[in-house]
Parts: sequence; C-alpha cells; structure tokens
Amino acid sequence: MDRLIERVKATPTLSYTGRISAVNGLLVEAQGPKPALTLGASARLEANAQSDGSDLEIVGFRGDTALMMAYGDLAGVRPGAKATIDPEGSVLRPCNAWLGRVIDSFAQPRDGAGVLAAGDVAYPLKGRAPCAHSRQRLGERMDLGVKALNVFAPMRRGQRLGIFAGSGVGKSVLMSMLARGAEADVIVIGLIGERGREAREFVEDTLGPEGRARSVVITETSDAPALARRRAAYATLTVAEYFRDQGLNVLCLMDSVTRFALAQREIGLAAGEPPTTRGYTPSVFAELPALLERAGPGPEGSGSITGLFTVLVDGDDHNEPIADAVRGILDGHVVMSRAIAERGRFPAIDVLKSISRTAPEVYAPEEVPLAKQARALLATYGDMEELIRLGAYAQGSNPEVDRAIAVNEPLEQFLGQHKDEAGSIEQSFAQLSGILGGHEKG
Repeated sequence: MDRLIERVKATPTLSYTGRISAVNGLLVEAQGPKPALTLGASARLEANAQSDGSDLEIVGFRGDTALMMAYGDLAGVRPGAKATIDPEGSVLRPCNAWLGRVIDSFAQPRDGAGVLAAGDVAYPLKGRAPCAHSRQRLGERMDLGVKALNVFAPMRRGQRLGIFAGSGVGKSVLMSMLARGAEADVIVIGLIGERGREAREFVEDTLGPEGRARSVVITETSDAPALARRRAAYATLTVAEYFRDQGLNVLCLMDSVTRFALAQREIGLAAGEPPTTRGYTPSVFAELPALLERAGPGPEGSGSITGLFTVLVDGDDHNEPIADAVRGILDGHVVMSRAIAERGRFPAIDVLKSISRTAPEVYAPEEVPLAKQARALLATYGDMEELIRLGAYAQGSNPEVDRAIAVNEPLEQFLGQHKDEAGSIEQSFAQLSGILGGHEKG
C-alpha cells in the first residue's frame, strides 16, 4: 500500500504547454503559462519531420520569456512549436536492479542488457545535502587498495577526497585501481565528458565481472550536450543517495568535476551570466559545493557516500580556479605529478603534496612514526635532489641526507604499484616498516 501511495503522489496531474518563440545558438526561447515556467523545469518538444522531439531545461529568463537549452538535436524546430512543460523538474527512480548496469543521465540503458527497471520512490535529480547537524560522524578507516594512499592519504567512510592531475598523468588508471580495490558495498561511477572509447574499456576491462556486479555506471561522453554532461553528475549523486538510504556504504567515483564545471560554464554563458575568473560564471562556484556536499555521511540510520572526485587541472596549474575551489570544499587532496609519471612510476602520486584531513585520527599509534619518517625522508631527498644528481653532494656530510639517499630507491619502488595489484593497509605498513628498518639512522 505504501508503494502504491508513493506512485499516486508521483503521478502528474497537470500538463502545461508552451510555444517556441526563438532559437539563438544553444538557447531556445519559449512562452508559456507562468506557473509552469520555473527554473530547472523540464520540457519536451513536439516531434517533427526531422526529429522525434527533444528534451529541454529552463536555465534562465528574459522578462516573461523562458530561456531553455536542449539535451539533444534541435533539427526541425520551428517558431510556434509546442513544448510540454513539467514544472516539477527531473527525478530518477533508482532500484537495486540497476546494479551491474551502464546508463546515461536519463537512466536509459547503454549496455544492451534490456529495459531498466524503475524503483517506487522518486529521487530529485538535484537533491540537497543532509543537514550538517543531523549527519552521522565519519566512519571507520577504509582500505583503498593503493599503498601510497593507505599510508600517506588514509580515508574514513563518508570522507570526500579530490584527485588532482593534468591530462595524461594517470588519474583514470588510479580511479580504476580504487574501483577494484576499495572496500565498499556499492560503487557508483560517473564518467562525465569522458572519451567515447574509454567508457566501454572502463566497464569491461577495468571493473570486470566482479566489480561490475556491485557497480552502477552513469556516463555521458564528451560529445554530449552541456546539459547532459551536467545532468550525469547530478544523476551520479542521486543514485548514490538511493543506495545510501538503504543503509549501504557507497563509494562514489566521479571523473571529472572539471568537466561538470565546464558544462555549467557553457550553460551559464548561454543564459547570459557574466564571465568571471578564466571565463567561469558565478553559477559554477555555486553549483560545485551543492554537488560535492551531497557526498559524505548520511543522516542517522542510513549509510554513507565516500566520494573520490577527479579534477583535471588546466595546464598543470594546481591553483587554477576549479582546483582551488574544489580543494577548499573536500576533505583532502591527492596530487598526481607529470614529472613522476615521466620517470615511469605509477600511480604518479606526489605524496608530499597530498594530504587527508582525517589522517591524524585514523593512524594506529605504531603507524604514525612510520608515515612521518617516510614523508620526512622523501622531503629531504627532494630538497637535495638537484645537488645529488649533479654530484655536488659529498656522502657523509649529513647523516639524514645519507639515509634519504639510501631509502629513496626502495621507497620509489614501494610507491609504485601495478594497476592489477592491490595493497592492503597491513601489507602497506609492513613493507614500509621493512624499508625504514633496513636503513636505520647511523
């Protein structure tokens, strides 16, 4: 009976119709009844000789005229064309049958595995984060399966971590390692604006049958309209919220937040927003926290969403606007270095620039000195690296530098990890202890 009541509540009772008055580039102008013209409302264009119709969304207003953008092709649209408007906006109806499926931002299957089942409860696409004071505290420590992260950037359940990297440095491979090795009940993966060829490779090669069975993949490739790319990011968090409400611990992987921001910039500029820093519109910096805060611990009695979000830094500038804004919102950041990747060490994590804000609370007492020593030795070697490579440093001048030189190669080997290899927390610290113990201070 409860499910039937929910279905009845979700049944639309009014249908509003508007008409297209103009098309300017990406922007569609429409007139319609004022109660229906609300920001974020969705609309459906009538079919024509060239198209079966297209979905639109209201992104702004100019006087009494609604400014819309399309999710698809506008071929064949004409002045006066009818558009059916839904003022309630978009919802998704996730269910457990979505596990193992690949879908787009409209919850349409993209894996050729048949029709997708719909759940009984409608979840708003642009949901709100739980109230800060009604959320649970962060949970226990998570095993991420990546040695460099387990030692130098540990995570707790419900934490949100950013992975910052330039193009071609290996962030997608790191994401694949986390998808396979991290402890979670369910994995929700958002591929936002990815290359078309990578989507299938990620599902079939990276996840594999075992990983795919506990995952939902939401994808919109780089050729999709800006609205679809933005919607895919919202859909990723919406699906994660559904599983969180089932009391499960969800790992949410999103690649990448930067492409979400670029999509929002396109939408904002088309709607007439003024460009600010590097052309990003003010709405970008309003939407980022609204999206990222949806991840984290759930309300009391529910599960959690542990978020790992990649940021594609522009020109390897880790202080560019999106990277800077995201770093201030999340609970830590992992920096991937092009120089390390060029040396052939993968994952190319720069542990000296990476930090988890929960690290002091999760280390066991015996782990703290190991992590501190390793970090200090890597920093010492980094400070002296140029002199060492030039042969300008005389061995024996400084015992700490001598030790840093001795352990540098073993530490580099420790930080490197094949993408199919998994390293548990216990194994990671046991290996690190062996390296540091074999090169004690003289």
